[in-house]
Amino acid sequence: MNIRLQVNGQPVCHEAEDRTLLAEFLRQHCGLTGTHVGCDTTQCGACTVRLDGLAVKSCTVLACQASGGTVVTVEGLARDGRLHPVQEAFVQCHGLQCGFCTPGMMMAVEYFLSSCPESLDDEAIHQALEGNICRCTGYVNIIAAVRHAAAALYPAAWGGCAASKQAHP
Repeated sequence: MNIRLQVNGQPVCHEAEDRTLLAEFLRQHCGLTGTHVGCDTTQCGACTVRLDGLAVKSCTVLACQASGGTVVTVEGLARDGRLHPVQEAFVQCHGLQCGFCTPGMMMAVEYFLSSCPESLDDEAIHQALEGNICRCTGYVNIIAAVRHAAAALYPAAWGGCAASKQAHP
């Protein structure tokens, strides 16, 4: 089957079997190995990407289902040779250890912050990351990275997001 996607801003067209998962397609046909497959059962979130604006676990989506869509992987977050604020926050806050879950975690955080969250309390962050598992850390540095990224993205408080929602209900 012919799969056509927009991946990280570039048109992609490759033949793939009907049963090819989006995660496999990105790794094997696009050479984007930042999308990790940790469980193949939707449990770990290491394969999280953005598909048509939503955060999805790419091990649950067939490439043919995504055909015609727009995909952003962790490799697509950086712009003009500069890390995305979420990527930079993970580096600055040491929000990784082995790094296996990190790409999916970053994609989940980027999605969460792009949705203009009402709160950055522990509960809101835990809920945003509940589909992503890190087996190496206690999440303390990951949560710090979320807050650091929010401050970089919305410098008018962390809270540029929440403040704008309160000011304009």
